[in-house]
Amino acid sequence: MNKKNPIVKKKIKKFIRHHSDRYKRLKKNWRKPKGIDSCVRRRFKGRTLMPNIGYGSDKKTKNFLKNGLFKVKVENIRELESLAMSNKKISIEISKKISSFKKKKIVDMALSMDIKINNPLIFKKK
Repeated sequence: MNKKNPIVKKKIKKFIRHHSDRYKRLKKNWRKPKGIDSCVRRRFKGRTLMPNIGYGSDKKTKNFLKNGLFKVKVENIRELESLAMSNKKISIEISKKISSFKKKKIVDMALSMDIKINNPLIFKKK
């Protein structure tokens, strides 16, 4: 897969909001500038770049990791069971919104199925 379609990430650096470095009240999260005189909205040379469709990844290599495995988000055990046949091609990422009890079950099942996990369960010491 990698020899035919090399994985190219066009833009790795995050797009930050215009003037978020100047004012503390503005968060770094991207917001489209809407002012009539905005130099960023008018795309002046040397100003902050705005995200557009051209920064997207190639469809063939989107969601591929550097090791050549396909990244899949898993939210429950049923989704993990459906991925059993393709365990050599995929790498799972456990969703952040599920409980640690269910995460532990998913990790145990993934290890038994020989599936690589991007974010394995980490217990914090109290």
